[in-house]
Amino acid sequence: MSEVIVADTKPVVAEIKEGTYWWCACGRSSNQPYCDGSHAGTDLEPLEFTIDTEKRYALCTCKQTANRPFCDGAHKKID
Repeated sequence: MSEVIVADTKPVVAEIKEGTYWWCACGRSSNQPYCDGSHAGTDLEPLEFTIDTEKRYALCTCKQTANRPFCDGAHKKID
């Protein structure tokens, strides 16, 4: 099983428009928190998610959240 990389220890908070997005689940993307295909060659896959209401969201970059793709504060437990 491929290892998930902690991309950052704080979420990306941004106004996100309605639409479908791909969240990087592997931590390898250089376009965090979105997938750029860097998971190729691993057994990890990005998560497709849909935003129905445009507003500010906090997207996880530590990859430890239990509420993927949204931040649940799990980054606060990372050393």
